Amino acid sequence: MQQLQGMDASFVALETRNSPMHIGSILIYNPETAPGGFVRFKDILSFLESRLQLSTTMRRRMVRVPFDLDYPYWIEDPEFDLEYHVRHVSLPEPGDWRQLCIQAARIFARPLDLDRPPWEFTVVEGLDNVEGVPRGCYAYITKVHHAAIDGMSGIDLMEATHTLAPDEPAPSTEDPWKPEKMPNPVELLGKSYFNAITNPMKQLEVAAKAAPGLAKALKGLAAKEFDVSREMIPPKTRFNRKIGPHRVVEGVSIALAEVKAIRALADGAKVNDVFLAIIGGAMRRYLDAKGELPDKTLTAMAPISVRAEGEKNAMGNQVSAMIAPLGTHLADPAERLAWVFNRTTNSKTMTDAMGARNMAEMSKVSPALWMSLGAQLYTRLSLANRGVGPMFTTVVTNVPGPPVPIYSAGARLESMMGLICLTDGMGLAHTVQSYHREATIAFTADRAMMPDPDFYVECIHESFEELRDAAAHSAERKAPEPAASKAPEARKSAATKRPKPSKPAAKQNRARKKAPAKGTKGVASRSKTAPKGKGQSE
Repeated sequence: MQQLQGMDASFVALETRNSPMHIGSILIYNPETAPGGFVRFKDILSFLESRLQLSTTMRRRMVRVPFDLDYPYWIEDPEFDLEYHVRHVSLPEPGDWRQLCIQAARIFARPLDLDRPPWEFTVVEGLDNVEGVPRGCYAYITKVHHAAIDGMSGIDLMEATHTLAPDEPAPSTEDPWKPEKMPNPVELLGKSYFNAITNPMKQLEVAAKAAPGLAKALKGLAAKEFDVSREMIPPKTRFNRKIGPHRVVEGVSIALAEVKAIRALADGAKVNDVFLAIIGGAMRRYLDAKGELPDKTLTAMAPISVRAEGEKNAMGNQVSAMIAPLGTHLADPAERLAWVFNRTTNSKTMTDAMGARNMAEMSKVSPALWMSLGAQLYTRLSLANRGVGPMFTTVVTNVPGPPVPIYSAGARLESMMGLICLTDGMGLAHTVQSYHREATIAFTADRAMMPDPDFYVECIHESFEELRDAAAHSAERKAPEPAASKAPEARKSAATKRPKPSKPAAKQNRARKKAPAKGTKGVASRSKTAPKGKGQSE
């Protein structure tokens, strides 16, 4: 029996019917690499069953303490049933990207059963009309409770359910797993009583460890190594209200090499700065089209992993966070990237001074009862609609994926897009992922707050194009004269080309950008190996 830590328990406390606290992915597989070029559902079940011993997460269920007087516990589930957790559906004709996103949104909106190991994989067949995806491909729609994993331990879960070669054999070692008996309420209350006595000592210990970091932060602020400005507190938008039960999910896939090339616009900028600038430009376009763009910059909460090497396969969350301004007040893409890089550098300096690990440790000693009551009151009193919201507009979490192709049940993973949970006060969140040569920017949103996700896809794509073209023009100006004569069109990858619209379509697009109608469809492009946001989820 292992007790959840403070941050893990907070995701349990925040769980409501309208706000299920799980994260996940849309994973698309090509079975051409599997034996016979075909994968049956029972092959997937057999493959996953053979690798259960490689995952800490998949056979553990949660046991809550009566009245939430203490953090819950993980136990090895004595009633574990793999077939409950792995489901099987098929898309109706035509089986396109829009239908897959609708299915993913519906599945993702439903809470997990917390009386079982908190994860589900839904195998989706019938992807017969997804551009860039061969007929016969299938998808996993995955969801795992955030109390069990963070972004980095989610990658470890992917490693447990994938192989580096299509014909890699199952583990040869004997599975040492043993189920545990369910603890009774008296036993759990006894443990909570002991923890209540020792918790003040733990709080003092954490405070003592955090004190040097706080002193260092104050010293750095006095020395102007970083600053704390009002731009860190964003204006409220349509996405900062109480959320409803319905979701939309969508995403854009672009070449990772092109994202890396954009860094040259700002000396020293990182790939994550580029993604933040793309999302900042997209949110600027979307809100401006609605007539709702604030003059002040919007901000994102950017999680920071503090997971040590020895905690690679451990359950739970080992993360801190920083506030990253998105530069939505700047129209010029190059200026926006330079500004975002400057402000994220400032935030990183402040986080480093305080100690990201110390910030994560502080969350582990919050009293469980007060955490649960506070979360329930925040939702029941609709405080998000009364101006009491998070200190950021959205979330942008960057999860690096495998740099080489991986396989599940012999089928090659073609594309992956992340799904993320929403909470009251935050109705839009983004997941940035890289896999092999692909980068994806996916988002999850409240359907009432974003009724036209396809238009937001177009905003993301156009924001990326602006930065890509600005980087190409900058490179041309710096290049020697002969190199400058080369056609810039050759620099564009097939992943970002899209057909020139007809004149009526072009006129309609211009009208939509001025005042988009509810449910307007956007334009998106796809790489040859992965779907790119086309369509919407309802």
